[in-house]
Amino acid sequence: MEGKNQNNGKIADRQIVIERIINAPRKLVFEAWTDPKHLEQWWGPNGFSTTTREFDFKAGGVWRHVMHGPDGTDYPNEIIYEEIVRPERITYTHGGGEDGPDDAQFYAEITFEDLGNQTKLTMRSTFATPAERDHVVRIYGAIEGGKQTLGRLDDYVASMN
Repeated sequence: MEGKNQNNGKIADRQIVIERIINAPRKLVFEAWTDPKHLEQWWGPNGFSTTTREFDFKAGGVWRHVMHGPDGTDYPNEIIYEEIVRPERITYTHGGGEDGPDDAQFYAEITFEDLGNQTKLTMRSTFATPAERDHVVRIYGAIEGGKQTLGRLDDYVASMN
């Protein structure tokens, strides 16, 4: 998706970029991001839980999961991994899969910058159009939800240390 629709506005108008310094070494943060037993402990905004249906962490592999909202709403998700560079970078496409809505499709790049005992994590999501980006911000609270998700990751890896 990254290469598609390049003429639909500046790339910044189609992106959500969320950064956070995580108080744990990069290897540990990467492990928490790449193992379903860890992912289910922190993935999603505050009040959400996650159930993994399928997980195959490799290029071309898939993570199918359901995010359960605090109000009981289920949100099916499908992530298809494109590139994995351990422990530096993960890229994937995101959508709702067979069971979910198709209004939250994007390309994601997650980078893990080694800061010694800390990790600078950058989550960059690129949508096909500015309107699609604005839709997930308005309907799903994507920016605040992303910040909360990384906050939950930070808390989780602190408990692993």
